[in-house]
Amino acid sequence: MDSGPLIFGLTVAEFEEISLKVCFTGLILYMLFIIGNLAKQSKAGRYGTVWMFLALGLGFVGFVAKGLIAKIMGIE
Repeated sequence: MDSGPLIFGLTVAEFEEISLKVCFTGLILYMLFIIGNLAKQSKAGRYGTVWMFLALGLGFVGFVAKGLIAKIMGIE
């Protein structure tokens, strides 16, 4: 199989890696907006907002931490 440039001058693997990072970053930012909007609409207050961000944001914090740990350990 030819591994030459296919999409925007990038190989498929390079394009997938870049688009995953860009799109997933956008998704995380959108989820932070949703959590903030939910806290505002529910009138959670400062303490409740902190807990909402901690509880609802824990999933993508774990995903980002997994990537950082893999990069630090050189597994990637």
